[in-house]
Amino acid sequence: MKAKTLRRIITLSLITATTIHATNGDILIGVGAKARGMGGVGIAMSHGAESTLSNPALITSIENTEISFGGTIFMPDIQTQLNPNSMVPLPPQDTLTSDADINMIPEVSLAMKINEEFYMGIGMWGTAGMGTDYSNATGINNMATNGQFSNFDMVTNLQLMQFAVPLAYKTEGLSLAIAPILQYGNLDINFAMPNPEHGGAIDTVGAGLAQDFGFAYSLGATYDFSNGLVLGAVYKSEIDMEYKNQLTTATQPFGIVLPDGDHLEQPAEMGVGMAYTSGQHTVAFDYKKIMWSDAKGYASFGWEDQDVYAVGYEYRQDNWALRAGYNHASSAVVETMNPALNMFNLLGFPATAESHYTVGGTYAISEQFSFDLAYVYAANTTETFDISALKMGLDTVTTDHREDSISFQLNYKF
Repeated sequence: MKAKTLRRIITLSLITATTIHATNGDILIGVGAKARGMGGVGIAMSHGAESTLSNPALITSIENTEISFGGTIFMPDIQTQLNPNSMVPLPPQDTLTSDADINMIPEVSLAMKINEEFYMGIGMWGTAGMGTDYSNATGINNMATNGQFSNFDMVTNLQLMQFAVPLAYKTEGLSLAIAPILQYGNLDINFAMPNPEHGGAIDTVGAGLAQDFGFAYSLGATYDFSNGLVLGAVYKSEIDMEYKNQLTTATQPFGIVLPDGDHLEQPAEMGVGMAYTSGQHTVAFDYKKIMWSDAKGYASFGWEDQDVYAVGYEYRQDNWALRAGYNHASSAVVETMNPALNMFNLLGFPATAESHYTVGGTYAISEQFSFDLAYVYAANTTETFDISALKMGLDTVTTDHREDSISFQLNYKF
């Protein structure tokens, strides 16, 4: 399939997924309604076909063939306030709310049993992204009359979708798997700012939408001790993406020099997990490390590595199940010594959510059909960074970030 044709297909599938705020940095805490209902756990806890990205070795739990498709309705609430220097005659600034507040993230998974030892699958998932939209804020052109900044009318939008084809091998309690991954991404950054060289005229800064494809792989392993205990481990490689002219164009007016140019690399991840089932009860725990500080682009913006902890509980009874979970990772976005980076991180890419509380459930309509539902609440986080050295009459920028999301999924086994 030609790249142009594939790009068109992907763009159509993303048409409703305008902006994603994906909680662990810019990465979803979990892919699929079952995992999201259990705090994102999925390294040792099998969720059938949807397990491909969490740990491809877990597709060996299916009985024959399983298809899952659904999505997540994501509803971030992001508010930002620019705080004036007390020595500058500016009025208190309004708190501005980002209009990027509802988004749809798609997900389709298929896994099949080839024989008693080999399993394979295929899937497509919206996996990550972030962005804000202040284009309808106070308006930078009104600065002279009402004294209000407008967050530069900033609009940012990063979307990532991954395609994977896992191949898994099972012998007794041991499962091993590899999943080649193709990632599609697009990035758009644009904003308005005064140009002092042209009498304070307003310039629009932006290079238009940039797109790229990248390749990666995931390695997974699990061991089932046959007494209810399952241990798992997973590694996912970094994915280098280049969004031509995007980052360099957006940061140039602020004198930011990016060593990696327009590269924005999705970081490598590694994790371990355990799950224990006793009767109708299952408890699972995952630990994952996301290496932002080694990723091109993110390292330049001062992002720090994340230690992600997730715990989930499931109760099963006949044709239904209930789930609950908790996920925590300290914010990857931290204050730096560069005030321009501080402003860009909190205005355009405030991936600051830390604690997530989740509930979910499954109802089996028949032996073949079942329906999953999950709700995730990310508690509010507040970050304030210093931007006084920009000499714009502002001391700090403060961003409040909270999220709600609802995930749904239909499963078919045959």
